[in-house]
Amino acid sequence: MKEHDTIPYSQLPDYSDEERIARSQAFYEAIKTRRSCRYFSDEPIARTVIENAILSAGTAPNGANHQPWHFTVIESADKKKALREAAEAEEREFYEGKASDEWLDALAPLGTDSDKPFLEIAPYLIVVFGQRKGGMNPGDMKQNYYVNESVGIASGMLITALHDAGLATLTHTPNPMKFLNQICDRPSNEKPMMIVVTGKPAKDATIPVHAVQKKPLEQISSWV
Repeated sequence: MKEHDTIPYSQLPDYSDEERIARSQAFYEAIKTRRSCRYFSDEPIARTVIENAILSAGTAPNGANHQPWHFTVIESADKKKALREAAEAEEREFYEGKASDEWLDALAPLGTDSDKPFLEIAPYLIVVFGQRKGGMNPGDMKQNYYVNESVGIASGMLITALHDAGLATLTHTPNPMKFLNQICDRPSNEKPMMIVVTGKPAKDATIPVHAVQKKPLEQISSWV
């Protein structure tokens, strides 16, 4: 490797095989309760919880350590209303013409449509942006690398952190999403990737039976 500045690798706990198995099983049992939620309570959530979840997402691996992401947290009622109106306009076009019959058939078991009330009800909407240009320091305009992959990993860690804090989440991706730059006051060189809706689930929240069906290990993995 080329010469570069280094620091010692932080020491991981030296678990036994039995401890690692137990911890991995416990994590799976916890994370498998994660569900996409479309029915939220408007009950407030402490801002620190959201900040800690974003900090956790910011530890994700990424191209050249440029950390090519930005998370805009929307809590303003006016901003949420504007976002809902713009998102639903795009969704109506999708459901009424853009989407193929095959795509609509795939969505049917989930019961989704163009009506997105959760965008105004949930206490927080976290809009995730990918930065094509940036770098480590404020004002940098260096080329960023593996932006989609990096932001995807960070978003997964964000959702996991929110779930671990006892919050429900929903990833929402209206298409196109460029209206989010204006609502969130973000520059045009940033690409909106998704909206993570988060908060407590409504007391009468339900999920589709279809969503509980997960592929078994032998279908999602192979050993070579």
